Amino acid sequence: MVTITLRGQAINTNGELPNIGEQAPDFKLQNAKLQDKTLADFTGKKILLNIVPSLDTPVCAKSTKRFNGLAAEHDDVFMLIISADLPFAQGRFCGVEKLKNIQPLSMMHSRKFAKDYGVLLVDGPLSGLTARAVIIIDEQGKVIYTELIGEVSHEPDYDTAMTVLAG
Repeated sequence: MVTITLRGQAINTNGELPNIGEQAPDFKLQNAKLQDKTLADFTGKKILLNIVPSLDTPVCAKSTKRFNGLAAEHDDVFMLIISADLPFAQGRFCGVEKLKNIQPLSMMHSRKFAKDYGVLLVDGPLSGLTARAVIIIDEQGKVIYTELIGEVSHEPDYDTAMTVLAG
């Protein structure tokens, strides 16, 4: 369990992010067409997981738009935005914002992804959603970067994530 904050109030995750060098846990998430997607569907390129509580919040929306812009410069990377939002809501958001470089994935069927990646919030007003985190996985499925944002209302460290992707 890791303690982070939401507007200064302590809240807890169910565990810790995967360790750098470990094989990334497999997952089954749903895309906009309600198709199951697994880690294996994204082999051959690095994968950036931008894990957010909900695209219906200002910071999540901002980070998603920022990663969409950065994805345009990194066609060698799958940039996945993962939230508990329904695929329909994710699709609407991406359509309205004209986001075409990222792939939103939903945890609508299960919170297993959040549990396996240690980002499930277990208490507080966002309980059942995810903490904000960025995880980068290399072409062989190994975790090469993790960032759990200590304050849910803060944005991730885009520069460091992009440096890792470039390296």
